[in-house]
Amino acid sequence: MRRADRLFLIIHALRGRRTALPARNLAETLGVSLRTVYRDVADLQLSGVPIEGEAGVGYVLRKGSDIPPLMFTADELESLVVGTRFVRAFAGDKLAAGAQAALLKIEAVLPPDLRERAARTRIYAPTWRDEKSTEFAARIDRLHAAIGDGRVLRLDYRDEGGSASLREIEPLCLAFWGGKWTLGAWCRLRADFRNFRPDRIAAIDETGERFAPVPGRDLDAYMRAMRVSYDGLE
Repeated sequence: MRRADRLFLIIHALRGRRTALPARNLAETLGVSLRTVYRDVADLQLSGVPIEGEAGVGYVLRKGSDIPPLMFTADELESLVVGTRFVRAFAGDKLAAGAQAALLKIEAVLPPDLRERAARTRIYAPTWRDEKSTEFAARIDRLHAAIGDGRVLRLDYRDEGGSASLREIEPLCLAFWGGKWTLGAWCRLRADFRNFRPDRIAAIDETGERFAPVPGRDLDAYMRAMRVSYDGLE
């Protein structure tokens, strides 16, 4: 968990409480040590967050100084709603579910007028889930997971002309181009960066190998290469 997320959750856990929350409870909830909780709370206090209490006793927000929830303008909220609809329509099921859950949490703390505005937005991304699109969404989820875990994949791939090749790749990122996805990767066969179309992958096999970022063939190097040339689509 990122430290910024952890600090946010500490404030959220204290909001609205009338009794002190023991540091041990926070540590168990966040999955961190007591020492980490003590340090995080001390940093929040130094930043001006009105937290009272001490180690061994517990913590509470100072009476009368509760922190209001994060708020959005109407335009910002509409952007989030539209973005969620596009993720649900075009991304994998895991990302789609995460986006929808995040939006529900945001809407739960909104005032009625902004919640109504969110429901009224007229930009849609209709979702069709036939057998083919369901399989493709699962493929996007699988590629996304492999990127996050640093897993080397073996692809049975078809190029634009239908020619087949076997590629061992180090997957680096996924990009959506308004209708088509591409998978950015280091291709071991070509010893260079390549972009692969997920819809042209006939089969994906796990090699059981993991890779670590290597200067010159990591995501930063891929992004630099793509700024120079966009003709690497296999």
